[in-house]
Amino acid sequence: MSRRTFLAQTGGASVLAPAAATALLGSPNLSNVDPVAPKRQTLRVQPVFIYSEKHPKAATSWRWSAEIYDEASAAEEVKRISQELKAIQSRADFPIEFKPLISIKSLEQAQGATSGDYDAMILYAAARSPEVMEALAREDRWNLAFLRHKSGPIYYMYIGIHGHFLRKRQDHFCQTRMESTDVVVDSQDDLLWRLRSLCGLKNTLGKRIVNIGPSGGWGAGGREAPQRAQESWGFDIQNVSYEQLTQRIRSANEDRPLIDRSRMLAREYLAKKEVHLETSLEFLDKAFLLTEIFRDYLTAAKTDTLTIGSCMHAVMPVSETTACMPLSLLNDEGYLALCEADFQSIPAGVLLHYVSGKPVFMGNGSFPYAGEVLLSHCTAPSRMDGHHDEPVRIVTHYESDFGAAPKVDMRTGQEVTVLDPDFAGKRILGFRGEITGAPFYPMCRTQLEIAVKGDIVKLREKLQGWHWMLCYGDHLREIEYAVRKAGLDWEQI
Repeated sequence: MSRRTFLAQTGGASVLAPAAATALLGSPNLSNVDPVAPKRQTLRVQPVFIYSEKHPKAATSWRWSAEIYDEASAAEEVKRISQELKAIQSRADFPIEFKPLISIKSLEQAQGATSGDYDAMILYAAARSPEVMEALAREDRWNLAFLRHKSGPIYYMYIGIHGHFLRKRQDHFCQTRMESTDVVVDSQDDLLWRLRSLCGLKNTLGKRIVNIGPSGGWGAGGREAPQRAQESWGFDIQNVSYEQLTQRIRSANEDRPLIDRSRMLAREYLAKKEVHLETSLEFLDKAFLLTEIFRDYLTAAKTDTLTIGSCMHAVMPVSETTACMPLSLLNDEGYLALCEADFQSIPAGVLLHYVSGKPVFMGNGSFPYAGEVLLSHCTAPSRMDGHHDEPVRIVTHYESDFGAAPKVDMRTGQEVTVLDPDFAGKRILGFRGEITGAPFYPMCRTQLEIAVKGDIVKLREKLQGWHWMLCYGDHLREIEYAVRKAGLDWEQI
C-alpha cells in the first residue's frame, strides 16, 4: 500500500496544518521507491566585478595603486574571475548557483544591480570604490569581498578596504554590511568555505521542524527554548500531539499491507553484513512501522527535520517500541531526526547538519579528563559519513531496557566536530576531536570516547548546556562564521 492510500484511509494527514495535509494527500506514490530526504536549498550568489577607467595625464597623479585601468585589462580579469567561479562550482560539496558576472565601473550602474534574486554577493573590488561597494552591499543579503594581492593583477581595495570601507576613515569599525571576516585575499579555498557556511546558514534559518509531543529544553529556561529558537533562527515548529500520534499508530496497526511492508524492510535491514539483532524482532518490526509514520509526517510538512519529546517514556506504550531506531533510520536516509525535542541544542544540530552535509549525532557529554570525553545516547545514525554503514548492534533502550536502539560503533581514528550549545540560546562552544573507542558501558547505547584536540582544562571550565552535537570531519571555521552571522556568541577550545 502506498503512503498516499494509507493516509487517505486513516485520515492521519489532518494532524498538521490544512495546507500541509493537502500537500501530503497529493504526494506521489512512494511505496515502490527508496525514500529520499529533501535536498538542501541552493545558495544563490551574485558576483560583481568593480573597476574603473583611468587615462594618463601630464604632470599630475592620474591613478591609484592598482593594475586594472583600461577595458582590455578589465576583460582579462572578467575571464579570470569566470574561470575561478567555474572551478568553485565544480569543487563545491553543497548546492550553489552563480549568477552571471556583472561588471560595474560607476555608482549609477551599481544602484541598478541589486534587484536580482540572490542570497549573497561577492564584490571583486579592483577599484578605489567605497561608494560603489556601499551601493551594492545590501543590508538584507550576505556580502563578501574578494581582493587580489598575488593571484593576479593587484586590486586597490587590497590596500584600501579596511580604511575606506570597513572603518570609513575612522579608527573603529562602522560598516554594518560587511565585517573583516567577509574579506578574502587571493585564496579560492577561503572563498569556498565561507560559501559553504552561508549555504548551511541559509538552510538553517526558517527551518520547519515536525515536533511530536511536548517541546522544550533540557535545562534552565527550557520552557522558553522553542520560542527562542523561533526568535533567533526563525524556526517553524509544526506540533503533533501524542493523541494524534496514538490515533495514527492504531490505524497503522490495523493495516496488514503496511505491517507487511514494515516487516519486509526490517528483514532487509537485518540482512546487512554489519547489523546484529540483540533484542526482540517484534520491537524492530514496530520500529520500522513507526519510521513509516514519522516519514509521513515529514512529507506532510514538506520538511526533512523531526524531533520527538518524552521519547524515553510516553512513546513506548503507544508504539510498543522506542523511537531510537526510527530516528537512526531517518538520519541514514538523509533526514535530520533528533530525540527529546530539546530546542536548546537542536539549532546547533541543524546548523552542523547543513554545513557539513552529513548526519549528526546528538548525545550526552561527560566530565573532561586526561585529554578525553565520552559522548553517549541511545539513538545515532549508522551512516555517519553520509554514504557507508558503520557496524550496528540492535539492543534495547538503556534506561527502560525496552524496544530497539542502535549501538553504532563509529570509526576509530575519525576526526569529528563537537558543538556544545548553552541553555540560554546565546552561545555555542566548539572543539575538534578524534574517536578513540566505542565502549559498551551500562549507559546510553551508542558511546564514543573522544580525544580532545585542545585545552582540556579550558573545556572543563567552559562547558555549558547539556546535549552535544557531533559529526564527522572538521567544520569549526564554517560553524563559527555562521554562528556569528546569526548573531550568537562563539567559543572555541
